[in-house]
Amino acid sequence: MERIKNIKPLDIQAMKEAENLQNSFIKPVGSLGELERISIRIAGITGSQKNKISRRTICLFGADNGVYDEGICSSPQDFTRLLMQVYAENQNAGINILSRQTNSELKIFDLGVKGLKPHKNIITHKFMSDGTADFLKGRAMPLSIAEKVISFGIDLVRDLKSEGFDLIGTGEVGMGNTSTSCACIMAALKSRDDSLIGRGAGLDDSDLLRKKKVIIEALNFHAENLKDPVNILSCVGGLDIAAITGIFLGGAIYRVPVIIDGVISIAGALMAYILEPLCRDYMFASHESSEPAYIKAADFMNIKAPLKMSMRLGEGTGCALFMQIIDDSLAIINNMGNFNELNT
Repeated sequence: MERIKNIKPLDIQAMKEAENLQNSFIKPVGSLGELERISIRIAGITGSQKNKISRRTICLFGADNGVYDEGICSSPQDFTRLLMQVYAENQNAGINILSRQTNSELKIFDLGVKGLKPHKNIITHKFMSDGTADFLKGRAMPLSIAEKVISFGIDLVRDLKSEGFDLIGTGEVGMGNTSTSCACIMAALKSRDDSLIGRGAGLDDSDLLRKKKVIIEALNFHAENLKDPVNILSCVGGLDIAAITGIFLGGAIYRVPVIIDGVISIAGALMAYILEPLCRDYMFASHESSEPAYIKAADFMNIKAPLKMSMRLGEGTGCALFMQIIDDSLAIINNMGNFNELNT
């Protein structure tokens, strides 16, 4: 965690130069809105006016969650294992299709999925072989594990950058992880407002009430220990959220733009932001999740997602869509003509 001290602000001079360049183009000033702002912020990240995404990846973290045992999920827990196998076999799950569409390399990580066998397309880092413990009965993971998983995420960004990746998306799978993400967000914001707890994959009314009761009870049970993001992740988080936290920290440390997907992804972004607010400048929100905890976290960080797609699949699917928008943004600043070049 010492590396967080290496996070620096965006390069303001590069951003001014990129903005001046945008303002010289054949268009009314500011008329391309977010497409202009994206390229200007990426200039601040890289220090260069013009940029190109050579390699992009979506990191999909799989992990089971012990709180599943409390009846807070509508799907069998074995779906985590099943979906990981589907992704690995490239059997046309949503993220398989969208990552191909955007020429993104899908990297699949097993952080702690029950019963998942080794596969050539799955990178295994089992920090807890069966996933986390039930956070209603104790800490979801030891504090030392939370620290290790965050560091793993930071290291991953370092390694990806050295391999030539210059854009990263964050994805996840794990039954019950809308509960862990809601718990993390509410703990970080010191909230007990159960209206922030959504239906996840589609709970009915009675199961939603159970989910709310479990999360509120867990937050009260752990109240004395919810003092910082690492403890929050240890008490009520998931291995996937901890890794994503590390990815967002790593993005800021190593100056690589990282994309937020849905509510699980933004829970990790929020943990990173609280550890170091400068992290926000290296994050790009993709789509606005309908989960109320997502909206609360985004408002807290003053982050606005440009896409409203009514999506709630996860997996990093929103990141894949936004990668195309980033490509379009960079194409404008790299190729658009200016008034001095016109033949009149």
